[in-house]
Parts: sequence; structure tokens; C-alpha cells
Amino acid sequence: MHSDKYECPKCQNREYRKDEFRATGGFWTKIFDIQNKKFTTVTCTRCSYTEIYKVSSSKLENVFDFFTG
Repeated sequence: MHSDKYECPKCQNREYRKDEFRATGGFWTKIFDIQNKKFTTVTCTRCSYTEIYKVSSSKLENVFDFFTG
């Protein structure tokens, strides 16, 4: 992906990959395997420098994750 706004802070490359992942939070979310934390990653295609941004997730997504595992 190419962007006029993005520039890698390490190598000044303007191409990147965007991805996302989810993680559990506290004790009860770990026991019930509820992934209530959502993050977006931006990775430079040249040097692989990665920035992680926290994204707010909805309660509906959390319930769906609980039932689908």
C-alpha cells in the first residue's frame, strides 16, 4: 500500500502493510477467551518497522467473539 501521508520514521519509506489483531485483557476475559482489545498495525514494507494502534471495539463484537471462540 502507498500513501502520501505515511512515512516510516526509521527509513522514510512510503509503502506499508496494514493489519489487525485482537487480544484478551484482564483475568475474566482470559478465562472466558474474550478478546476485548483490538489493535491495528502499520508495517513498513522496506525495513519491517511496525507501529501498533489501539482501536476501540464494540460490545457486540465482544459477544460475537465469546460465542464463536
